[in-house]
Amino acid sequence: MEDEGALRKKFALLKGSLNERSLRLFAAVEAKMLGHGGITTVAKVAGVARSTIWRGIAEIDSGTPLDPERVRRPGGGRKRTTVLDKTLTGDLERLLEPVTRGDPESPLRWTCKSLRKLAAELKAWGHRISHETVGVLLHEMGYSLQSNRKTKEGSSHPDRNARFEHINRKVAAQISKGGPAISVDTKKKELVGDFKNAGREWRPEGTPEKVRVHDFLDPKLGKAIPYGVYDIARNVGWVSVGVDHDTAAFAVAAILRWWRQLGKRAYPKARSILITADSGGGNGALLRIWKRELQKLADLTGLAITVHHLPPGTSKWNKIEHRLFSFITQNWRGQPLISHAAIVSLISNTRTTAGLKVHCQLDKRPYPTGVEISDEQLATVNIQRDPFHGDWNYTVRPSGRHA
Repeated sequence: MEDEGALRKKFALLKGSLNERSLRLFAAVEAKMLGHGGITTVAKVAGVARSTIWRGIAEIDSGTPLDPERVRRPGGGRKRTTVLDKTLTGDLERLLEPVTRGDPESPLRWTCKSLRKLAAELKAWGHRISHETVGVLLHEMGYSLQSNRKTKEGSSHPDRNARFEHINRKVAAQISKGGPAISVDTKKKELVGDFKNAGREWRPEGTPEKVRVHDFLDPKLGKAIPYGVYDIARNVGWVSVGVDHDTAAFAVAAILRWWRQLGKRAYPKARSILITADSGGGNGALLRIWKRELQKLADLTGLAITVHHLPPGTSKWNKIEHRLFSFITQNWRGQPLISHAAIVSLISNTRTTAGLKVHCQLDKRPYPTGVEISDEQLATVNIQRDPFHGDWNYTVRPSGRHA
């Protein structure tokens, strides 16, 4: 098979002597001769669009004699977008490289640069362009999708379906009466620093973001523990980024922050908060300290706190996983999480076409592990268990005093 270098030389020698049609047909012949992958190779070395080569192949395969008089005049055809819009390429580069080539306050500084988002931002700047055209321009400018250069469900509970149906009914009832229903969980802990982050990002070809080879905790930068609160009815997320430990105290502190920052204003007449949560982790159904912290939450807010735990091994059905966390992961794909400030910015700027909005704050307070709750302390929790699986469905009511 003819190598790429020889093919490039061939096109360089003939290109100046060929008109639009003969170049198209020549490229089509070479692509057919190369076989599988030929169109991609020829398009790359000849600087001819794949669609042009396909059209040439169709002309050859049709067997219809070609009219020798039908040759496009030099400069004929529809003008290229970059010819009609002189500032387009420059503005696209500014969006892609905000730190080294343009405005460090670019609106896409903390968001993933998908073709659709780039097109939407360019439209906001006055350009008429589609996301398909953005992709063509990026390849012409030498950009490509690149990585940074460098996962079990539990057993099924016999009442699993009944538990889901119970939770769905309770959530629907809470929302129908105008009360807050939230889904909570801890997102995967992240190392802070120039470590590999899964996914790909548009960058100049051959220049992937350089990251460390080994993922060892940097003692100076530490880790990030994102705990999320997702308002199911309003499609609004809250994330507290902790730096210490994923404990029940940290989880309840995040819920309290959500209530004070967002929930209280959104639900001024609320008398209760309904929480759906996994059965494990900091908000585990069997944790004494989780219930003790919920009592503190109820006393501080004056609200009844109703909790419904999902069956073990069903975390992927938790609303927060696919309505909030999945979009955060998409938004920071391929970007090393270099600092806590960067993580907060990336999370805060997560948006979706369905209207998702996310708020985020850093929580630097310590949350020590190993805190024991005695039988006497547990007895002070004003808890009312649901008749249906009361260990996983219960309400903690205010005790009438601060805990």
